[in-house]
Amino acid sequence: MKPPVSRGRERAALLQDLETALRMSSAQGTLFSQAVADRLGIASSDLECMDILQLEGRVTAGRLAEVTGLTSGAITGLIDRLERVGLVRRERDESDRRKVFVAVVPDKIAEVAKLYEPMQRAMQKAWAAYSDDELKLLLRFASESHATLVMLTTDLRARQAPDKKKPRG
Repeated sequence: MKPPVSRGRERAALLQDLETALRMSSAQGTLFSQAVADRLGIASSDLECMDILQLEGRVTAGRLAEVTGLTSGAITGLIDRLERVGLVRRERDESDRRKVFVAVVPDKIAEVAKLYEPMQRAMQKAWAAYSDDELKLLLRFASESHATLVMLTTDLRARQAPDKKKPRG
């Protein structure tokens, strides 16, 4: 018979298992995104920016640079690549013609969405087994995790050595 494990060690093991599961899920999500990007003929980082555009809506290149941490030059290249494959378009502001927005092309986004449908169906099926209270807990966890990652990403970028160049898109 095994000796009882202390509460502290049980919690440490549980936290380690959670971290491992999240890392595996994150890595697999990255690999799935790469497969979608390959299918579309774009870079996976370009696909992630597409997701940001879809979530944020029509934004300026400056806002996209702010959210992603990419340089303005890298953002210009990214927008050029996405525009070439028809996923986004540049739109002039009606009231200030100097201001340019980047917007997704709805028909093309619908094509991209089809690639995610099997994953969405599978996830919906898995989530159906959870109670409303469990789903609320998972939503809180995901929201707090996102906020923490945004803060840590901002902090890491702020601590970047000033003599080092920012990586290109």
